[in-house]
Amino acid sequence: MRYYITLSLLLVCLLVNGQENYSTLTQKALETMWKAKDDAGYQKSLDMYESAFKIYPDSIDGTGLYKASVLASELNHIDKAFNYLTPLAKMKADEDGYPGWGYVIGESSKGEYKNLLDDPRWKTLVQSAIKDKELFYKDLKEIQDEFFRTKDYSFDEKENVAKLYSEIKNSSPYLAKKQQNYSVLFKVNDSTNTSYLVHLPKDYDPGNKYPVLFFLHGAVRNNVLTDYQMPAENLGGWNRFYTKYADLSHIILVFPKGGKKYNWMTPDDGFFMVPEMMKQIKKAINVDDNKVFISGHSNGATGSFSYLMKQPGSFAGFYGFNTFPKVFTGGTFIENIKNRSFINFSTDQDYYYPPNANDDLTQLMKEIKADYKEQRYNGFPHWFPQFNESEPAVQILFNDLKSRKRNPFPKELTWEYDDNNYGNIDWISDTKLDTLQPKAQWHKALNFKITKWLKYDKNDSLITENVNKNAFDFPRKSGKIKAIYSDQVFKIETSCIQSFSLNLSPEMINPDKKLKVFINGKLYFNGKIEADRKLMLRNFENNRDREQIWIYSLHFKV
Repeated sequence: MRYYITLSLLLVCLLVNGQENYSTLTQKALETMWKAKDDAGYQKSLDMYESAFKIYPDSIDGTGLYKASVLASELNHIDKAFNYLTPLAKMKADEDGYPGWGYVIGESSKGEYKNLLDDPRWKTLVQSAIKDKELFYKDLKEIQDEFFRTKDYSFDEKENVAKLYSEIKNSSPYLAKKQQNYSVLFKVNDSTNTSYLVHLPKDYDPGNKYPVLFFLHGAVRNNVLTDYQMPAENLGGWNRFYTKYADLSHIILVFPKGGKKYNWMTPDDGFFMVPEMMKQIKKAINVDDNKVFISGHSNGATGSFSYLMKQPGSFAGFYGFNTFPKVFTGGTFIENIKNRSFINFSTDQDYYYPPNANDDLTQLMKEIKADYKEQRYNGFPHWFPQFNESEPAVQILFNDLKSRKRNPFPKELTWEYDDNNYGNIDWISDTKLDTLQPKAQWHKALNFKITKWLKYDKNDSLITENVNKNAFDFPRKSGKIKAIYSDQVFKIETSCIQSFSLNLSPEMINPDKKLKVFINGKLYFNGKIEADRKLMLRNFENNRDREQIWIYSLHFKV
């Protein structure tokens, strides 16, 4: 028995070692290809790939076949190119989950395989790839349809208010899901699509409510929108610890795909995507409305910070790894953080945002008594999530997430904005600017100077340069509103605000009693309200929020 156990262990070790050696050899081949300046360099790289294939035939993967086929095509080794491309094209999925047909009819295929285009075998591969693509999208649509399938339900507008409120709050039309991972097509506009990947807990139960964490990727200018995503590209690699702790904590992960024009940082064209995706997911999945969060890395962390500054209402908290804490589409109104929270995981060798600026930001956050924390990790560059030492940071994130809940009816709000598209925060909405007014005395900009920045020199060494820049820009005039309520009385102060709406919930007030609304010290409303069933249903349809339910809205012109 011991002999067989020892032999089995030896075979496992050899298999693992073989995979590691295959990976090492193909990585060296790839690096040789990158460095190649002529055909001799490309030939050397191809020889290295072929050597790896010969030594470890059971380890050959899609990436290896792809690189070898492109190299062979470039070198006019036509038969070799087809020998590698043909099995690649037939793959239902490569090691990253992507279908083989994409290598033949993808955007870059004709350029990469230009020397194969006149060969009859290319036409055969293309015809097969087109059929495989049709089947792939047919299957993908069926999976997406299953994701959005729910029980039939409806609300009766004629129900009494208390019953309608209860029915909305407790609605649960959700069904069990057949898969753990769903790639969902998302319509950006009439001519543009992207996607988001939903990763469910393995034991997802439609009868339970689940927290949701959006992860926003970085490098938005170098990404392109894709109408499907594969689990492997999101759940492993730099995101491996997100997956690990989400699975342990029964938390749903969502990975949106952004691109140069439509993203969460700049320009503003794609900023609507994450809240709209959340609304779609709530139609299909039993989400805890008070436990929806956003995190990200680099440009994605800046996106997370931007939602905190511009549109935090649907979310409970925000996180960022290697964050540039600034709104790039307008002003950065830092006091808006007082409505939510942010944890910033920074490093001391980050060219994206310098540690001295993070120190000053932390001090500013302390001065305004914000719910803000910075976790500094010394000795690491901008790509901190690549390192295993980032795992404790991800643990901190998930520990905070598990203990944090959104208060849908906070007693106090403060909100500043410079774009009427973002004039909403919890029970204050539809706020409109009046920038012709002078600012109130209490309406002041908060900012600080950044004097040092890290950058890489021509030798790829990190150096410090002297700069003189403001942390935040304020390209437009802003408006600001501060509001508190207690015991049926609302006290609201405005600056450069033309009008706004005050949304009311029975969890904020007693609808059977009079309430008073003071604006800038003047009494604007003194009376009772009568619940608006149409508003209740319209608000739910617009937001899919079963916690933040409004029964009446008062509109005021200041």
